[in-house]
Amino acid sequence: MIDHFKSFFRKSTSLHVMLLRFGVLLLLLQLSRIVFLTFNSASFTKIGFSDVLAALYFDSVTLGLVGLPLVFFSLLPFVFVYRSGYQLFLRIIVHLISLVLLSMNLMDVVYFSYTSKRSTMDLFTMLGAGNDFGQQFGSFLRDFWFLIVFMLCFVWILRFVLRKIGNPSLEGKSTWNVPKRIITFSVCIAACIVLGRGGFGLKPVSPIDASQFTRIENTALVLNTPFTLIKSFNKTALEEKKYMSLEEEQLLFSPIRTSKKADILPAKTNVVILILESFGNEWVGAAGAKKSFTPFLDSLIGESLYFKNGIANAKKSNEAVPSILASMPSLSDNPYISSPYATNKILSLAQHLKLEGYSSSFFHGATNGSMNFDGFAAQAGFDQYFGRKEYNNEVHYDGTWGILDEYFNPWMARKLTEQSAPFLATLFTISSHHPYYIPPHMRGKLRKGPQEICESIHYGDYSLKQFFKEAKKQPWFENTLFVICADHTSATNEAEYNQRTEMYKIPIVFYHPSGKLAPKKETQIFQQLDIFPTILDLLNIEKNYYAFGQSYFQRKDAEAITYLEGTYHYYFNQHLLTFSNEKARNLYNVLVRTKDTPDSISYYRKESQQYEKRLKALIQCYNRDLILNQTTVE
Repeated sequence: MIDHFKSFFRKSTSLHVMLLRFGVLLLLLQLSRIVFLTFNSASFTKIGFSDVLAALYFDSVTLGLVGLPLVFFSLLPFVFVYRSGYQLFLRIIVHLISLVLLSMNLMDVVYFSYTSKRSTMDLFTMLGAGNDFGQQFGSFLRDFWFLIVFMLCFVWILRFVLRKIGNPSLEGKSTWNVPKRIITFSVCIAACIVLGRGGFGLKPVSPIDASQFTRIENTALVLNTPFTLIKSFNKTALEEKKYMSLEEEQLLFSPIRTSKKADILPAKTNVVILILESFGNEWVGAAGAKKSFTPFLDSLIGESLYFKNGIANAKKSNEAVPSILASMPSLSDNPYISSPYATNKILSLAQHLKLEGYSSSFFHGATNGSMNFDGFAAQAGFDQYFGRKEYNNEVHYDGTWGILDEYFNPWMARKLTEQSAPFLATLFTISSHHPYYIPPHMRGKLRKGPQEICESIHYGDYSLKQFFKEAKKQPWFENTLFVICADHTSATNEAEYNQRTEMYKIPIVFYHPSGKLAPKKETQIFQQLDIFPTILDLLNIEKNYYAFGQSYFQRKDAEAITYLEGTYHYYFNQHLLTFSNEKARNLYNVLVRTKDTPDSISYYRKESQQYEKRLKALIQCYNRDLILNQTTVE
């Protein structure tokens, strides 16, 4: 029997050749991971042998998921599987599988720097919004041509190795044993299914399980993009949690808030919210950047209520807008704005202010439809939307993305004079977004830095200055509250800013020209979700509302929450708790900036348990209220 078993693995058998073909696919996945690590090395500073094993495990699981057709067709118990024409068909299958796997992995070589996670199916939802992908396709090819080179190299390696492996051969009819072939076929199909599940566990392995194999910071490294895409397919619905009773949940956390007069600003103050693309703290001088690319913003911060430890609630633009304007975070792999719950009944800041007599407008210089911002603006109750179409001057079009900020920003300031006061207006800037286009007349006049984005951050800051230069000429300026914040952080240059304690930190600024809002540098954390509640208090509006953030003027404790690749990051006062796979993983001091923030969860067990319980209450509330569409105050 042992001799018969060994015969299955002889070089001439279809089983042996099939296993070798699987091996070369596994090798290519590992090589693409090396490319991924090389281009994103600053994000992964501590890598051990266990990470290599974990990466091999997830790559093997991925091959179990996508390699079933190869196993099936390679081991069919029929003689024709040895024919040259049929083997050509099998090699085509191997090439198709490799092209799909490698293209997905190589895509995240560059995209990871923007999102800090492996891509999921929400990427294709975002690409399908408007014509963003079509407009920028040319710039992608120009800037990331080296990915095509890597793909061609991998294809050459594949073809070279497949030629060396060759085709299986059948020496004679006497070697053909049908019962053995059927057993081999059945066992291998079953093994492939078990491998694709990740083993014999009750549930198939999923991306959130990566945190059990490695540090939270390294989950994206041990995972691969095909795996995260497959596992996120058709899985947009939230799961209702039952961590505790409703009564206990409401004692720990409630999104039902009541605004209170701050009595700082005049009644009917206008509000202008300026959302700056990718302005992370790493590039902001006032936040402690080694080299500032935001000289105007730095000067404005000196006259403002400034949150040095502002927290972006996500890593993508289409997750930031609901956080800022509706205090609604995206606590799943699918951004709220493109999730099944996007049509839920909500009352945004625009809708609340409309009840107080405010008009509202949303400005975004990109092509209309980009990021679904126009759709969300309508859903959120904004009266008007102004995009590239409404600007109606293609002379100022950057060629790929939209209208250059230095022209669109002051145009917005002039358009606001046409609005009926009091008004709420939101601007989302675009120029500090890939492809980081700098117009010819500005080249050589801006600061350059270690990342390509640095020059465009300085251009965005220059464009912000042009907005205020024009706004100061308008009659509404003196009676306007300006709120300035970034949508998310950008690709970073230093490992310090890739730590979970720093990777979400952005400037958040409240400025009023009268000086009635006293300048202050606040070091406690303040999240995007808190902007909407804080504005209501500053406008002296008293009402009940639904929000996951809280007003700066009412809070007892500072908190913030983000979600990335199955992991919740919960900030509470000076601590950051990471929570994944239903378990608290790490505890960091978020107010101490070091190159390698130590994990102190083993030293602060009591505090960790308290934070975990409050976080569970928040998650339970969030999932249930979105599922049941009860995200308003009745």
